[in-house]
Amino acid sequence: MMRRKDWILFGGLLLLAFVPLLGGEAYTLRLATMACMYATMAASWNVIGGMAGYPSFATAAFFGLGAYTGGVLLAAGNPLAVAILAAGAIAFAGAMLLGAVLMRLRGHYFAIASLAVAEVLRELTNSATDLTGGGMGLNIPLGTGDGVMDESTFYFYAMWSLLFLAVIVIVFIERSRLGFGLACIRQNESAADMIGVNGTLYKSLAFGFSGVFVAMAGTLYAGWVHYIEPPDVYDILFAVKPIVMVLLGGLGSTAGAIIGAFTFLGIEELVWRNYLQVHTGVLGFLVVALLLFLPHGIVSIGRRVRSLRAGHV
Repeated sequence: MMRRKDWILFGGLLLLAFVPLLGGEAYTLRLATMACMYATMAASWNVIGGMAGYPSFATAAFFGLGAYTGGVLLAAGNPLAVAILAAGAIAFAGAMLLGAVLMRLRGHYFAIASLAVAEVLRELTNSATDLTGGGMGLNIPLGTGDGVMDESTFYFYAMWSLLFLAVIVIVFIERSRLGFGLACIRQNESAADMIGVNGTLYKSLAFGFSGVFVAMAGTLYAGWVHYIEPPDVYDILFAVKPIVMVLLGGLGSTAGAIIGAFTFLGIEELVWRNYLQVHTGVLGFLVVALLLFLPHGIVSIGRRVRSLRAGHV
């Protein structure tokens, strides 16, 4: 059953769809498209990191895998829809198989192992020169729209649709038996095993769902920018940023992950425009300051307001 906060979340996402109708420039559409991509990555990471409590650094691996799977298919002349579905299917199946092994590790052991996945895929991509272009990168032909703005609008709606689909699936997971099982695992994995929760299966499913939409976003990104290379799509920042976004918004909350993604992008863009020479340091300082003042994320502000109101009643 849909809760009030779910209706608010979906309503906010629907409002986001009106951005192109506001007569924005290409810069506005680029920013909105990036916001949808970041939100998809953050909400996906929240499944494994927030719901299950496993600190995964594999987001960059899923993003790069999706970018190259989709990019190779698009370069070969396949439709975008086929490329997206193929990337998602390969990422989900790969994550499930990999999860059966990695999910036997816990804590920092799991974090390090998940981080290594991206490096392995980067090396494999570099080695498969005939297929991926290797270190020279992969060029993807133009395939949509009559002009720059038309294509920008298309990819915004494509990325927005993916975000909307991801949120529907993730909210369903939260309300399902899988979500309950993941919550039990997060609280006490040993106790979860005792009550009959299949920990390996549930964690592998969470790992799969944390990767499928990220891989699809990677395919859309590849079609959007028309050129990808391993250092770009397997960048470790794609593993770190979603974690920071979720922590900013509120760990374990889908709405918090999306709010955190939008907030992070706003801060990132502001810092880039005004502190180009020292943007990394300034961005890090602002994020750390926010985390110190809001240790439970931006969504905790609403809880504080409600508790204060209840205290005055």
